[in-house]
Amino acid sequence: MSDSAQAVVTGVGSEARRARRQLASLSRPAAQFEAKRYFRGDTGLGFYNVGTTAVRGLARSIVADHRGEWTVKHAQRFADLLIVDRYLEVKGLGVEVLARYRRDFTRALLPGWKRWLARGYSANWATTDTICGLLIGPLLVAEPSLITAMPVWARDRNLWVRRASAVSLILPVRKKLALTTAYRIARMLHPDKEDLIQKAVGWLLREAGKVAPEKLEAYLLANGPAIPRTTVRYAIERFDDTTRKSLLTATLPLR
Repeated sequence: MSDSAQAVVTGVGSEARRARRQLASLSRPAAQFEAKRYFRGDTGLGFYNVGTTAVRGLARSIVADHRGEWTVKHAQRFADLLIVDRYLEVKGLGVEVLARYRRDFTRALLPGWKRWLARGYSANWATTDTICGLLIGPLLVAEPSLITAMPVWARDRNLWVRRASAVSLILPVRKKLALTTAYRIARMLHPDKEDLIQKAVGWLLREAGKVAPEKLEAYLLANGPAIPRTTVRYAIERFDDTTRKSLLTATLPLR
């Protein structure tokens, strides 16, 4: 590695430390905005109660400061350093910075993002969904052949990898790239007892229904008794009142 390249790498670490300090300095009392209330149980997360707008503003500033100097590899390194932090906003900042290099994403990045999930660095729904929406989803749209990897993720032991198998498909589904895979993953995950999986599958099905409502209705009628009620309720949110009531009745579990 050349001296100049080494200097940039060293600079990434310095920028990560500076970013942590900046977020800490923006911390607000919980009484003003308590992010913790959106997370159930003992998550081990820390909260600066900064808010998404401030995190995104800092991300834009960091990218602007290093324009022409950092590549996607430097942004990935920056995100690697921040994703392990216990504070929710620090994790989010790493993802937000990396997302601004999406035009340079390559398929080689996907295994690293999966490791974040599997190792528990994103062990909450907010960080997981941000990774899916800002990183994995755009990569799947750019590289549709990677969509076939998602059913493998749906069988993973790790809750967050399984959730990502569904949530990562939402952007491709909106682009009409992954409807078949979306329904396949839904079927695979219906037996899952985790509430966060049932909600994620319902969200995915709801998005699939926006693209092809008749297909979603037919799927629910054919598979309803095997689908958790939480999933059904999420999936049918965009139907009219009459159709929703009809589907809720038609999909009742068999007694």
